[in-house]
Order: sequence, then structure tokens, then C-alpha cells
Amino acid sequence: MRKISIFGATGSIGTNTLDLIRRDKAAYDVVALSGAGNIALLAVQAREFNAEIAITALPERLDDLRDALVGSGIEVAAGADAIAEAAARKVDWGMSAIVGAAGLRASMALARHGGVLALANKESMVCAGDLLLAECAAHGTHMLPVDSEHSALFQALNGEDEKSLRRLILTATGGPFKDFSTAEMQGVTPEQAVNHPKWNMGQRISIDSASMFNKALEVIEAKYIFNCDPSQIEVVVHPQAIVHSMVEYVDHTIIAHMGSPDMRGAIGYALHWPARAPNPIAPLDFANLGNLSFTSPDEAKFPALRLAREALSMGGHAGAIFNAAKEAALDAFIAKKIGFLDMADMVENTLYSAQLETTRDQDQTTIAKVLAADAQARALVNARI
Repeated sequence: MRKISIFGATGSIGTNTLDLIRRDKAAYDVVALSGAGNIALLAVQAREFNAEIAITALPERLDDLRDALVGSGIEVAAGADAIAEAAARKVDWGMSAIVGAAGLRASMALARHGGVLALANKESMVCAGDLLLAECAAHGTHMLPVDSEHSALFQALNGEDEKSLRRLILTATGGPFKDFSTAEMQGVTPEQAVNHPKWNMGQRISIDSASMFNKALEVIEAKYIFNCDPSQIEVVVHPQAIVHSMVEYVDHTIIAHMGSPDMRGAIGYALHWPARAPNPIAPLDFANLGNLSFTSPDEAKFPALRLAREALSMGGHAGAIFNAAKEAALDAFIAKKIGFLDMADMVENTLYSAQLETTRDQDQTTIAKVLAADAQARALVNARI
């Protein structure tokens, strides 16, 4: 029986992970489940899977979680420290799916178990890729990407000589505003931005996808995961979301990973790796699939991709600053304090701020320094709103 933990259990990745585990419960011993404000769902999950401990990220909701699990014998806890402590409990397989930089400490703790770290929290790589990879290497932990695009690249690269790599091609649907003019995008509301055309995701990731900041984070993530030069990473817009990503080799052969737009595909691959197992996703019907189209992204309308490459060229803590500024700007957009296009302006201004120049140029040496850079960037954005 495999011991597993899921951090971010109540989100789209977490619920899909538990959907797969539910189909073979006897094979898994659930140690820890974490969530945030959806206490009712977290309690239901903890009871169903008889978790050892359930943790909410919100300290003010601890009593609610305790009440929801009264009589179950399940431990309860709350707050960032409690999540980090739960992630330190030994498991064979750990899912890091907390959204944002808040998931970094859980990722680092799961990297120390010597089993499998299923990484859906892309911000861990964006903010502290060098540190997380070093932690995995030191403990013999296998880090498996769970983003559909990076899982696709991982699978397409499997067994190949990394020296034969020419390009990594990340696909993007283009989001709900790919055909909008810049003027139309200026008036976009948070309610419009959450309506992703293909994927069923949470509010924050859906808005990040609409602005292409999600894809920008994935560009940075790919650089660290696959140890390639940023110039080898390309993004193409593919609205059908059937080709999840592609790898081109030096002989110009391209291997494309295809499948239905269902996150259980990437999750299932990480859950059963190195084997494959049946997965409850719809098979592709090529006769009725229709056309697959690919275009270049419009970086004038979606500057997030350019900013990601600039952050990569800076190195050091630029990734952490980029992500923190993006998260703070997203908070402001959701609160309707700034416009949709203002988010990119906020990130660019913060990334190049003279106030953060010294912080930005520091190497990734400790998580504390990464988190300090994160806090400084957020404070700068908030001061400008």
C-alpha cells in the first residue's frame, strides 16, 4: 500500500487526483490532505479517504474544520506552518497542487522523502527551481511534472538523449480573449476571464490562462525541469487543446503528445509512473476530431510571455519577483482595483524596479531568501495600487 499526501486537495488537481485514487482505494494510504476555504469538501474528502490529518491554509477556519471532523479521529491543523509540517510526514508519493508561491514549502518538504513528487505547483519551479531540483537530487526523489504541457514534454522526451533536443514546443489554447482587440481586453472583467474555453480550472489559474501569465510561468518552469536554454522553448497557440506539447529533435523529427483535455491524463501518468494504467478519460476519435490549428501568440496583446523570458535572462530571484508581482496584480484585478491589461504593466514595472535590483540579482541559496524577494515584490505592487 502506497502512502500518499495531496496538498491542494480541494482544487481541480486535487479533486481529480482523488477521483483516480477512489477507483483503487485499497492501494493507497492517505496521510495528509490540505485545502483552504472549502472546509466542507475538505472534511468530506478526509472522512472518505480516512486521512491521518486534514489541514486548512486559513488559521481562522480551524474551528470550522475541527467541527466538521468531530468524532472522526482525524487530526486537524491550520496555517502555513501546519501545511509544511504535514508535508514532512513520510510518504511514497506526494502531490503539490497548492496554487501560487504558497505551495513552495510543501514542495520542498515532499522533495525530501525519496519517493515521487508530483508537481502541479509550477510556482515552486518558477521561484526556486535550482533549490527544488537540488533537494530532489539530494534525496533521490523523482520529480514528475503534472502540468499537462510539461507532462507531455516529459513523456515525449522519455528514453531520448537530452543532447538531441532542439526545441520544446508548449501549446496554449489562447484563452477566451485570443481574438479580442487590445481595446476590448482593457474592459475585460474577472467574471469574463474565468471562462476558459477548454479546461475546467479554478478562478486564479483560469484568469492567468486568459492573460497568458500561466503560459509564461510554464516557460520558466520548462527551463528548470528540462535543463534547456530558454531559446529552445517556444509557445504556439492551439485552441483545440488536443496536442498538449511537442518536442523537436536535432533531426527535425517532432514527437507530439496528444489526448483529450482532461487533467486526469497527466495526473494518472504521475500516479502510476513508471508504469501506465487505464485512465477514465475519453479516447480521441480521429475521424471526428476535425482540424488542428497552430498560430504564434500575439505578444503585443499578451506581454506575459516576453516578461517571462526577460525574467529568465535576469536569473537569480527574478522568477520569484515575477511570480509575486503577478499574484499581487491578480489579487488587485479580482478585487476590480486595476484593469485586465494593467496586470502586465504592474509585473513589468516591478521586475525592473530599482528598489528590487539588489534582491533580483541574488542567487537562489535559501528558501528564506526566495520568500523575502517574494514579499518585497508584493509590497511594491501593493504600494502602487
